[in-house]
Amino acid sequence: MTATLRPSPPGSSHRAARRGLAERLTSRRGAPFVLVLAVLVVGLASSLFGSTEAPPRGADFPDTAESAVVADQLESFPGSDTAPVLLVATNDDGSQLTKGDLADLDEMATHLDPATDDPSPARTSDDGRAAVINVPVPTDLDSDANVEMIQDLRAKVAEHAPEGMTVQVTGGPAFGADIASSFEGANFTLLAVTIGVVALLLLLTYRSPALWLVPLAVVGVADQMAGTVTTAVGDASGLPFDAGIVSVLVFGAGTNYALLLISRYREELHDHEEHRTALGAAWRATAPAIVASNATVVLALATLLLAAVPGTRGLGLASAVGLVFALLAVLLVLPAALALVGRKVFRPFVPRRGDTLDHEGAWAKVARRVVARPGRHLVGGLVVLAVLASGLTGARVGLSQVDSFRGGSESGQGLVVLGEHFPAGAAAPFAVTTDATHTEETVEALEGVEGVTGVVPSGTNGAGLAKVTVIGQPSPGTPASLDLAEDLRSAAHGVAGGDAKVGGGSAELLDARAAAESDLGTVVPLVLLVSLAVLVVLLRAVVGPLVLLALNAASAPAALGLGAWLDEHLLGHPALAVQVPLIAFLFLVALGIDYTIFLMHRARAEAAGHGTRDGVARAVARTGAVITSAGVVLAAVFAALGVLPLVVLGQLGLIVGLGVLLDTLLVRTVVVPAATALIGDRFWWPGRVASRG
Repeated sequence: MTATLRPSPPGSSHRAARRGLAERLTSRRGAPFVLVLAVLVVGLASSLFGSTEAPPRGADFPDTAESAVVADQLESFPGSDTAPVLLVATNDDGSQLTKGDLADLDEMATHLDPATDDPSPARTSDDGRAAVINVPVPTDLDSDANVEMIQDLRAKVAEHAPEGMTVQVTGGPAFGADIASSFEGANFTLLAVTIGVVALLLLLTYRSPALWLVPLAVVGVADQMAGTVTTAVGDASGLPFDAGIVSVLVFGAGTNYALLLISRYREELHDHEEHRTALGAAWRATAPAIVASNATVVLALATLLLAAVPGTRGLGLASAVGLVFALLAVLLVLPAALALVGRKVFRPFVPRRGDTLDHEGAWAKVARRVVARPGRHLVGGLVVLAVLASGLTGARVGLSQVDSFRGGSESGQGLVVLGEHFPAGAAAPFAVTTDATHTEETVEALEGVEGVTGVVPSGTNGAGLAKVTVIGQPSPGTPASLDLAEDLRSAAHGVAGGDAKVGGGSAELLDARAAAESDLGTVVPLVLLVSLAVLVVLLRAVVGPLVLLALNAASAPAALGLGAWLDEHLLGHPALAVQVPLIAFLFLVALGIDYTIFLMHRARAEAAGHGTRDGVARAVARTGAVITSAGVVLAAVFAALGVLPLVVLGQLGLIVGLGVLLDTLLVRTVVVPAATALIGDRFWWPGRVASRG
């Protein structure tokens, strides 16, 4: 039996349920009740979960990775409770260090008072222009205690450093402290910038001094609620996540939903004298698209639970929970708030019943031009996407520690100086574990690897396991160091019976890249299937959803290519962080589908009375302004991630922001309408539409 695109009968159960809920949310008694209930729920959540803390940032590789296994094995060796902090010293004038300079450095070290063993004597480089001191520090400190320890160490170094010398504190514990310190106040800054951006754009969109406050307040409360609950979820699951990204998603998506609802509310006010009636009609018209949009992103994020990296799983879980609160706030709390403030909140441009809506603006002209020559516009749009995607050619994935900070750090600068005067790999040597009875064979195999400058047996754990330290020539985290890590593993694994494993900083980055590539292959197909399923259910068609998914998926490589090119050539970053391609692709597809859902939900309704070609043109004309506003808001919110200190978050904000604008201005405006008009009524197969243009 062939389905049609005619509206469901007025008495159907699902429309009746929507009508009943809309009337309860906007009624004189229901609206205040909903708002009071929302306040009580937020207060209850704060009292129940306000004291929980999210897990600290975790590693970018799974617990089963070879480097993670090595890290666990090293805990059984003597001295595993300490890690070296490196003090790198150079003369300010670049001259060679004298014996007196070394004596002054050793004197400085006596004032450091480390919690564990004494610092090592100052050791000079081969060129005599730098010296390094190893300061053992405990490894069992939490993040705050480690930051305090490094800050205290740096204060003492600054106080007692020899005159005319620069002494920088670097090494693993110092890097960890710099990352933690860089986020002090950063989340508040991100929230302030996000709120400012959203407030400004809402004010420009509504041109009302009061209206923008309503959705901003509702979405802000949703963000506060989401932050409280996601922290509790993270504490219960043990999965770390980045609270900044979750907050950006809640604000961005929540504002988008609010824009769609309020835009339709403004339309309905031209047809209804009673604002509550208009609001109920707007709610019923937009709720399916908002729910479908939210379901797409939430289900797409849920696929991250299948990722290997704990941080990626945590981000998926926390973001999905946060977006559910954004949906509930906009569909339940926002209508109640709008019902209370009434029509006057639109002042000075209050929509009145009987006023004529102008649908013949710029978007209508663009839409008519596109559907008049759909083939030409479709090909042109796809060519633009292909050109932008070419930016991925030659793009590198994998940032070193030195390149991870947006503004640089003392630990990163110290590592650069260390690499200029010592073997670059000395700052982060490889750690190899092997069967103690095969130590000699393992050492011999590792010494034969090109790029190795030193191999030192470093003792046993008393349980049959030996440790070997390997120093490489390449700087840690560079492509050459990753190649060396692979070569070392090939050599170590080739020692029969040794069961040797290679860990260390560069090996961890290699494992992180491998895990990201594996997650990309696992998650991407699932995200596409989820998006397709939501489109099929919403449009009750098969052909159209397949076309829409293909077009939206094609825009993701374009955004990645453009973002990677700009990040390298404009911002000067040598590579994308390993997490960026997967997370960016997921956001680009899921959020891009959002705007397609907003457009095609309206196009489906218009096509039932005007045919597919005219229907999609009318849909573009009527949704062009609101979808563009939503896209600009979301892009600006993601761009706010650039205020955070880590390059990975700035890269994610840049790529997703560009992708949202690309979807809004090109894919949704030109490519999707052109493809829909070109296919015609077959777009809705197996449904059908009576073309009554």
